[in-house]
Amino acid sequence: MDEFIFGANILENLTTGMYQDSKVIYREYIQNSCDQIDKAVRDGILKQNEGFIKIWLDHEKRNITIEDNATGIPEAEFKRTLGNIADSDKKIGEDKGFRGIGRLCGLAYCKELIITSSFNEEGIVSILKCDAKKMRRLIDEHARGMKHTANDVLQAIYQFEQKKEKNSASHFFKVELIDINPENTDLLDFQQVKDYLSFVAPAPYQSSFHYRSKIYNHAKELGTKIDEYNITLDGEQIFKKYTTILKDPNGETYDDISDVELKDFKNENGELLAWMWVGVCSFKKSIPPKNNPMRGLRLRKENIQIDGEDSLQNLFKEPRGNGYFIGEVFAIDKELIPNSQRDYFNENKARNDLERELKKYFNEDLQKIYNVGSEVNSAYNKIETFERKNAEFKTKEINKSFLDDTHRKRELKNVQESKEKADAAQETIKKAKEKAGILAQKVISKIEAERPLSVAKPVFHPLNAKSHENRKFSKYSQNERKIISKIFSIISTVADPETAELIIKKIEDKL
Repeated sequence: MDEFIFGANILENLTTGMYQDSKVIYREYIQNSCDQIDKAVRDGILKQNEGFIKIWLDHEKRNITIEDNATGIPEAEFKRTLGNIADSDKKIGEDKGFRGIGRLCGLAYCKELIITSSFNEEGIVSILKCDAKKMRRLIDEHARGMKHTANDVLQAIYQFEQKKEKNSASHFFKVELIDINPENTDLLDFQQVKDYLSFVAPAPYQSSFHYRSKIYNHAKELGTKIDEYNITLDGEQIFKKYTTILKDPNGETYDDISDVELKDFKNENGELLAWMWVGVCSFKKSIPPKNNPMRGLRLRKENIQIDGEDSLQNLFKEPRGNGYFIGEVFAIDKELIPNSQRDYFNENKARNDLERELKKYFNEDLQKIYNVGSEVNSAYNKIETFERKNAEFKTKEINKSFLDDTHRKRELKNVQESKEKADAAQETIKKAKEKAGILAQKVISKIEAERPLSVAKPVFHPLNAKSHENRKFSKYSQNERKIISKIFSIISTVADPETAELIIKKIEDKL
């Protein structure tokens, strides 16, 4: 039988060419550690919650270390397990990783990759040293015509060693990336790595996210669980960065999550495909990306994020709709299999079923609630604008602040037009409440609680109570007041009402 050759370029595809974001290496190594921690718990090597994954960044030496206390690899299997490519013993649909290529990803970003492991009770430390710099040179030579097979490259860069371990009960697996490339300095940036892991990694929710218990309880009711692991970065534990506060780009709070809505997705046989939670807020506007890292509905399998915050946005009729929400979709069906880049699922019936159910919920339920939220908030804005303008008019009336009768009539007309818009807004709110479903009713109730209608009171200035002259402009002559009035009239003619009102008010205050 003919022997077919894998050229060196296959290694480039599995390392440098596999991922767009270098920080993906953390996800790949954490994923492998999680699988081994699960196995260690099943085999009785670890008790539940005893497993850990520790990441250390050495800025001075430009090294990264990722270590777990899981099973490790038996000495007899070490060379085969790490030396062979895409030949994993893991099972599809059961383990988080199964292709046997993730361990190679670090080769693209450092000069040397060292993998060290010890298996429980063996007392032997197995070591694999990979010359990453040499690998990239050989791949470059191959691209320039000096042909190398993938096997040639691996034979040239692999170095296997063993040594005795003093503690025979020791069991661990450690990956070291030695001398990170200058162009990949972001891998050593603590804040960037922490922010990345805070959503990608299978970490627990932070304690300030008050709805985590409701989410955990729903998972339990479904007979499933959210996989969570003790992951630390330079000794600091990683948590998912979900909060109940939404902030504007200036860092000011403009809304909050008052509840989470839970939804299950099943196929035609009634089997669970996935489930999700989504935060309920007032939906005043699309959530600004700045200061809101949890923005968007995120897709997860085994609690590891699939792609980024926008992985589900194309399932909305209006892709912008994804930006109004925070939440997570947990894929459950074993046939929902992440692709090799883990940026979506392999195409199959389970994926098609899930997309169909998600589209239905996103576009029949979620789209309605952010539209209702936007509509009702806009209506309240119009009502509050009328209240403010009406109060300001009455205040000017009491305090004799109008320049002349023309000025007064113009202001009164402005108030009357605003009242018409407010009356229409009241009708909009009424109709929205009549048509609203259960979820939309929650949104409207939240808005009503935050923005109760109250008519603003006019401000009465006691010094002006007995006077009928315009004290605000009394220092100006009659001709000067006429000129000011004409200026106000011109501004009202050429500018839109809101801009004209703002300019006139600024002039009044200055005068």
